[in-house]
Parts: sequence; C-alpha cells; structure tokens
Amino acid sequence: MMQDTDSTTPPPAAPDETPRWAKTLILKKGEERRLRIGHLWLFSNEVDTRRTPLKGLTPGEAVRIEDSRGDFVANGYANPGSLIAARLVSRRPSEFLDEDLLRRRLGQALALRERLFSAPFYRLCYAEGDFLPGLVVDRYGDVLVVQLGTAGMERARDLVVETLMGLVKPRAVLLKNDSQARAYEGLPEYVETAYGTVPDEVEVEENGARYTAPLASGQKTGWFYDQRLNRARLAAYAGGASVLDLFSYVGSFGVLAALSGASSVTCVDGSARALDAARESAERNGVAGRVRTVEADVFAAMEALQAEGRTFDVICLDPPAFIKHRKDQAKGEQAYVKANREAMKLLSEDGVLMTCSCSQHLEAEALRRVVLRAAGQNRASAQILEQGHQGPDHPVNPAMPETNYLKSFVCRILR
Repeated sequence: MMQDTDSTTPPPAAPDETPRWAKTLILKKGEERRLRIGHLWLFSNEVDTRRTPLKGLTPGEAVRIEDSRGDFVANGYANPGSLIAARLVSRRPSEFLDEDLLRRRLGQALALRERLFSAPFYRLCYAEGDFLPGLVVDRYGDVLVVQLGTAGMERARDLVVETLMGLVKPRAVLLKNDSQARAYEGLPEYVETAYGTVPDEVEVEENGARYTAPLASGQKTGWFYDQRLNRARLAAYAGGASVLDLFSYVGSFGVLAALSGASSVTCVDGSARALDAARESAERNGVAGRVRTVEADVFAAMEALQAEGRTFDVICLDPPAFIKHRKDQAKGEQAYVKANREAMKLLSEDGVLMTCSCSQHLEAEALRRVVLRAAGQNRASAQILEQGHQGPDHPVNPAMPETNYLKSFVCRILR
C-alpha cells in the first residue's frame, strides 16, 4: 500500500552527474524546503556563505545547489550581487541552462500555446511559469520579442535566440531589454534587433479583433497578452453601452467593446503614440466612428469628465502597477482606492466597472477590499459579478505566488 510522504523529505540521492566545472552553493539548514516543493528562487540569506561564499561567483554562472547535508537539491545559475542569489533551472543533476534544456523547455511551452490558440499570437514563454527564470518571449506571428531579465539569461542570450530560431523560424527577433528591473541584476538596458528586420508595429489578432501594437516604442513587449480573457469578459457587457477605457494604452479593451456593439467608446491614456495605435486599431475593425481618444493624465481626465456631468454604462480601469515593492503596499492601496472611487463616480445607474491590478503585491482579496472601500466612499453598494486573472499563456507556478500577479473584478455599482 502506498504511503504519503512529506513533500520536504529529500528524494533518494541520485548518482552524482554534476559536471566538475560547476560550482556548489550549500544551503543553511532547512532552507531547502521551499525549493523542494517547486520555488525557483534562492535568496542570498539562505546560502551558507561560510562554507560556500557567494563573492567568488560570476553573475550568470552555473551552480549546483545542495542542502546542509550535501544532498543535491537543484541546478541553477547565480548572481552574487542580487538579493536572489540563484535561480533554479533543473532538478536533474546533469542538467544546466544549455541548448538541450532550452530546446526542451521552450518546446514544451510552444506545444501548450499551439494547443490553446489557433493563431500565433501569444506569450510563448513566461519565465518562471514555464520554468525558465528570466526569459519572456512574446510572439506576433513571425516576429518575436524577447526580454532577458536576469544575468543568467543575458549570458545565454545567443543560445536563447538560436533555440527560438530553430523552433518557430521567425523572420525577425527583437531584444526588448529596457526594463528597469534589470538594474537589480546589474544589467544595462538596451533594445536591439537580434535577427531580421523588426517592424515599428505589428498586427495582433485576438478575440476576433485586429489590433496595432508598437514594438520598440511600446510598453513592455508591445502588447499585454495577459489580459486576453479579461478583454473578452468586458466585451460581454458592452452591447449598446457607453464605454470608458481608462489607462487604455493602445485601446485593446475599448476597441473590442466597440466591435462587440458598444454605442460609444472613450479611450483615455497619457501616451500620444499609444492612442495613435488605438485609432489605427479602430480603423482596422471598422469601428472608428464609435471610438474617441483622449490624451491626458487619467486622474485629471476623470475629474474633467465629472465636472462635465458625464457618465458611462461600462468602465474599464486597468492602471499600471501602483505597488512595485512591498514597502509601497499602503501607499499603493490608497492609489487603487482613489482610482476606483473616481471611476465609480462616472458610472451611470446600474453601471458595470471592470477593475484590474497587475501588482503582484496586491492579492485578489486586497483588490476586493479596494472595491469595497471605493464603493463605500461613494455611498454605493458593489456586487462582484466575475473574477478574472491572467490568461493560460501566463501559466502560474503553484509554488510561486509571484507568478500569479494579474487579478480583476467585474463589479456592478448600485446607489
């Protein structure tokens, strides 16, 4: 009869197949538990630096990770200058971040997306969610946009591009390595064409709509595939409605709402280039006559619309992350409450608000409290009709809550 075992109990020791060139990091007693259940980050304070100093390592260097007894835990790559001292890539003693591992993991990631989507528009690789920490790849037909977020992936840059070339045969590959988060890894920011000729913008097909997405000049990788399901969710409420799309970027929510029968759509964003793309997308879908764009600070725009006495049947509120670090939690929650409170003031009687947060530090329960507080400050009552999350091309690693960052609620606001 099978017996349950403690998931933190180390498996039987595997034959030592670790290459001799790989350096070793030894953990403090008990620090292997989180890693054994699937977390992929090893923090610097979990390493027994008396036995295995970090300072002798090169950023991105391959390491073997052992528990305090010397038993194998995993292989990864290190960065002695980062709070995250190592990122795990395999629990096979002989496997490191090399061509074989990249081909296998990226092949698994591609197989999932091809199973999910009929057209090649998706996040092909979602870093830790696809067990390749530091690597993000978005696919726009035959164009790939790659982000390398860690020293280990930056070190493997050429290998990553070569592997992707072999898997999907793109006509162009853009390295969009301009995230400020690279500074935590001691990496410079840059945008560079790795292969072919990268267009300034691409067409994205999603939810039956066609959009314009700017690549080199766009936010992040150019498009937010993580909101695919939420865009479809909002569209279900759009028929015959007046819709306000706040922090609209390229109008992805608003254009689909118009295509789904909204009587009018107003997209508000601070970026003129993003709103140009929104208008182009409206033209592509034959709804330009019902889509209006407003270039403005969103909070100032909400105040101006309130002063005009404007109301909308459906509002989408998709702000940038107000909480980038745990220390910003209280201030960030206040910003979310303010944004939701002011948006609710613009809702017509019996209006619907979709509110979103991409802050990994704001959990769904905290966003629920934000909705409750914002409604209370408006002397209104809220009903949560639906709860949303990131799409399946952003798979969640159940051992890493950090990978489950996007949350949304569709709310009905009653006065």
